[in-house]
Amino acid sequence: MTEETPGFDEKPEGTPSDDSADEKGAGPADKAGPAPAGEELVEVGLQAQLDQAQAALNERTADLQRLQAEYQNYRRRVERDRVQVKEVAVANLLSELLPTLDDIGRARDHGELVGGFKSVAESLETVVAKMGLQQFGKEGEPFDPLVHEALMHSYAPDVTETTCVQILQPGYRIGERTIRPARVAVAEPQPGAQGKAEGESDEESGGPDEG
Repeated sequence: MTEETPGFDEKPEGTPSDDSADEKGAGPADKAGPAPAGEELVEVGLQAQLDQAQAALNERTADLQRLQAEYQNYRRRVERDRVQVKEVAVANLLSELLPTLDDIGRARDHGELVGGFKSVAESLETVVAKMGLQQFGKEGEPFDPLVHEALMHSYAPDVTETTCVQILQPGYRIGERTIRPARVAVAEPQPGAQGKAEGESDEESGGPDEG
């Protein structure tokens, strides 16, 4: 018997067929093909989540800054109100002491501030000074209607503007707050005195030039 030689169409056992080779060769490529698109989707999703987190962080930061600014404004208002309430309370207290201070001033002017009364009076003046009370009003200073109250009025030839010529009752202030204006007697320049003085000046200089 003659043994049949395997033909070219026949494939030895164990040799992979073309189809199986194609399948095996195409398998990894098919599996790796969609991978880049999937990674891109993942990156897009992560970026979207990052953007949302950043937006939320910015919003919370803005809320925190707004709350901090409101709190600072609140603290400033409370501090300003506290200072104003304190100033008003001190001013009310010192206003009640002004008549006593006036009596002390009159006693000093008449030479009656002596002995134990003098020590008590000076102690009281020291205390009110520490609380910020300041006395103002001097003879010879220009009249200022914002801090002076004119009780008497006269004319004087030796003044060039409305001037306080007598302090009838001193004024008091705390800082910029006037508790009581100074009550004064004022004097104005004598009517026509300025024109007369100018005429005398012309005469002394030889008068107008003659043609």
